[in-house]
Amino acid sequence: MTLDTVKHAAETPDTEQPWSELGLKKDEYERIREILGRRPTGAELAMYSVMWSEHCSYKSSKVHLRQFGEKAPENDALLVGIGENAGVVDVGQGYAVTFKVESHNHPSYIEPYQGAATGVGGIVRDILAMGARPVAVMDPLRFGAADHPDTKRVLPGVVAGIGGYGNCLGLPNIGGEVVFDPCYQGNPLVNALCVGVMKHEDIHLAKASGAGNKVILYGARTGGDGIGGVSVLASETFESTGPAKRPAVQVGDPFQEKLLIECTLEIFKENLVAGIQDLGGAGLSCATSELASAGSGGMRVELDTVPLRDATLSPEEILMSESQERMCAIVEPGKVDRFLEICEKWDVIATVIGEVTDGERLEIFWHGEQIVDVPPRTVAHEGPVYERPYARPEWQDALQADDAGRLPRPASAGELREQVLKLVASPNQASKSWITDQYDRFVQGNTVLAQPEDSGMVRVDADTNLGVAVATDGNGRYAKLDPYAGAQLALAEAYRNVAASGAKPLAVSDCLNFGSPEDPAVMWQFAEATRGLADACQILGTPVTGGNVSLYNQTGDTAIHPTPVVAVLGVIDDVTRRTPIAFAEEGQLLYLLGETREEFGGSAWSQVVHEHLGGLPPRVDLERERLLAEILISASRDGMIDAAHDLSDGGLIQAITESCLRGGHGARLIVPDGLDAFTLLFSESAGRAVVAVPRSEELRFNDMCGARGLPVTRIGVVDGDAIEVQGEFSVPLSELRTAHEETIPALLA
Repeated sequence: MTLDTVKHAAETPDTEQPWSELGLKKDEYERIREILGRRPTGAELAMYSVMWSEHCSYKSSKVHLRQFGEKAPENDALLVGIGENAGVVDVGQGYAVTFKVESHNHPSYIEPYQGAATGVGGIVRDILAMGARPVAVMDPLRFGAADHPDTKRVLPGVVAGIGGYGNCLGLPNIGGEVVFDPCYQGNPLVNALCVGVMKHEDIHLAKASGAGNKVILYGARTGGDGIGGVSVLASETFESTGPAKRPAVQVGDPFQEKLLIECTLEIFKENLVAGIQDLGGAGLSCATSELASAGSGGMRVELDTVPLRDATLSPEEILMSESQERMCAIVEPGKVDRFLEICEKWDVIATVIGEVTDGERLEIFWHGEQIVDVPPRTVAHEGPVYERPYARPEWQDALQADDAGRLPRPASAGELREQVLKLVASPNQASKSWITDQYDRFVQGNTVLAQPEDSGMVRVDADTNLGVAVATDGNGRYAKLDPYAGAQLALAEAYRNVAASGAKPLAVSDCLNFGSPEDPAVMWQFAEATRGLADACQILGTPVTGGNVSLYNQTGDTAIHPTPVVAVLGVIDDVTRRTPIAFAEEGQLLYLLGETREEFGGSAWSQVVHEHLGGLPPRVDLERERLLAEILISASRDGMIDAAHDLSDGGLIQAITESCLRGGHGARLIVPDGLDAFTLLFSESAGRAVVAVPRSEELRFNDMCGARGLPVTRIGVVDGDAIEVQGEFSVPLSELRTAHEETIPALLA
């Protein structure tokens, strides 16, 4: 077979090429020919196909994502924003923190263990590539119906993959979510987040500058696993019938990644790299084109020098392979020997595969024959941009008109008690300890808070106790009812969770999970959610630092609920002043902060009791969220509260149950004037939290809330070994604990 060189491509313009099989549209293929002035070689076609895929190019979402930059609030803490491997924020004392959330949805459905494991590995390398030491991971997850047979296949494999990879790396898993809904059947969402810490001067960027600098590929050998993996898998819909393109899912080796982390950090410490990029989606195609595109010149690569696990791989396969645990560094000639010495010390394979040139082209050679000659920006940054048509779906009005407030409510105290138990035992509200106990939450010794707390928190500096908190949230039911408000509610909840633990929210990363962008209804949901999130970030002063878009999450014509997952990172000056959720002492006074209204659209109660989805989600008041956060942070810092828990899914009764079970103490609740017991317990009004106040601080706490204009209502006291709603019912903690903790193990046994 003749090698398809650049010269051969120019001489054979009419050769048929498999552009469609590689996921390219006809007009995209024609544009590639126009850019090159000839047909592409097979290697060039492979590069453009993976780099112009939805997953890598954001071609359907770019026009909407620009709002995150255009509406970005001024924030002195932001050091690196959108466009790099991950965002970086200043947290004080010379420290910077980088964080990002990404998806590995489709691979995790096909091969749950490796799909989830390599999702963790990929996001960890993104953080490492910024110059940071990874210090913690989180995993927001969505699965199909909890009792569906396929959930028993997917969930245990995903959890084992996350735990297996993260535990082997020695990274604590400090938070996340697990949500069940039939809409995710066949399209689970496996989002992964990583947090890293560095000093300001250690920040590294992905660029290749300086003619003569060497391009070094280091880490694992390149294999056939993951050829076209996430770049293709995440750019198409799973058909309910018939064959689908399902390339081999990447295979992870966490022990190799651990060596890669320590090796890279030592290389950073000796200031040996001028630019660096991890190899994730699109593999070498991405790393070489992005580094060259962001640099000041071109790049020449000798592809046949790449270390292989499989000697039969073609040049196209090597360029498309998404084999894990690989990095690409740009190194000055005088520093190459020391770079290779450190790699050898850590038993990490490192090979000089090319150099930066003073030209403007990315040139790749195979045994001396040129197989790629492209302008790198056209591969990495100048792919197609689609203004997809979008339209409010015709069913949206009817969905919103189907008000959950009209659903039958409990007719007696006994029925109210029964519904409380049903709610706390439901799969989404039940304890997730069966899952989280498979993760090491405290390795490294710096974990301060971890699930089931409102946010995960890690210590950054052992001497000063500086720390950061992170929370992830997203309610697909709210977003289905109103995607604009749903995205804002996701941000508000994560923001509130960070503040409830005592940390000041600083910045946002997001993972936007939606159906097919070729469906105008889905594209409307995406446009509305993006607009809502950008508007809310502007008001709250929390810039979006980066993230991920995952489209084509649907089977046949059935899309998932729009699911914008939002991560908020905050800073706390002293982690010893953190606020847990547990009601730990009898006699603490319970106060409800914020206003409770009759808001049941998309609520856990409507789902669990009536299997209903309709109406409008809770109203969003971002100024109130900001005020609530300020109160929670001040009260935590000044010792006015012993515990705090945000109110969201499941309302007050869910929060009270979790705080009582966490602390081992019961609570006596009273129904305030103007509210009935049902609304008090089950409403999901936003902008609320419940706090436990020591009696000695009651006056000071009330004065602070009053002075700042935040509604505050005393609703009870920590007392006894039951949750009692006076005049209604009482449930022993032992009965609640059984209901809360036995659901997930029973479903997955």
